[in-house]
Parts: sequence; structure tokens; C-alpha cells
Amino acid sequence: MYWLVALMSLAILGLIVSGILLELRPQLASRIRPWHKPAIGSQLVIFVGAQLALLLLGINEAFAATGTEVPGTLGEMSVGMGLAIIGVGIPTGLSTIGAGIAVGPIGAASLAAITEKPENLGRTLIYLGLAEGIAIYGLVISILLLNKL
Repeated sequence: MYWLVALMSLAILGLIVSGILLELRPQLASRIRPWHKPAIGSQLVIFVGAQLALLLLGINEAFAATGTEVPGTLGEMSVGMGLAIIGVGIPTGLSTIGAGIAVGPIGAASLAAITEKPENLGRTLIYLGLAEGIAIYGLVISILLLNKL
């Protein structure tokens, strides 16, 4: 099962590195265009395949309980509990990224609108609050999921 986790980690790391590289040096996109899209596509296929293999092959080992924990004491962290805790953090991380993507253009547009008409301040704050609500929704979902563990 460790090879599946390593494979997924390498796929994610490859996507992150290629995204950062193309963000910092956009002129490389024209030079590496012949292999750019197939590389990211193959990394996505490897990532999804590793996830499916983890579900099909390693689900029993990942969620197997040892049964040696004494109630009220700190037991050993199982792989299943670790995966569950990672799963609890995913909604907060993704919703925070979404809120950041939403707040950027809305904030720039609201500053431009306030510059032209200062009486639109209240309206633009409402739009910014709605965009920030995305992050709060993800945090609430993570808290609800954490209470289920």
C-alpha cells in the first residue's frame, strides 16, 4: 500500500511543480507545448489510477482496526485514521483556495467601483462577504466531519 501512496504523492508533486514552473515562466509553455499537455494528462491518469487502486486493493488494510486500543488512552494512529483526518482537512483547503480565487477579482472590481461611485461601498462589501462565505462553508463541513471521527 505504501507504493500507492508514493505514486499518488509523486503525481501530485509533478502537477504542482509543472504548474509553478509554467506560472513563473509562461514563455516555456510555447517551447514545451509538444509534451506539456500529455505529461499533465499522464500524471492525472496515474493519480486517478492510484486512487482507484488504493480503493480496490488497499481498503481493507487501510481501515483495519487493531482492536488493542484501551478506551481513554491514546492508541496507535492507524492508516485509516490518518486518511480520515486528511479527508477532514480537504474541504477546508479546497474551499479556501476557491475563496481566494473568488475574492481577488471581486476585490479589484469593487475597488474600481468604489473609486467611481463611493456610495457603492455597501454593495461591494456584500459581494466580498459572499465570496468569503465559500471558505466558511468548507470550515463548517470539516468541523462536522471531524465530529464524526
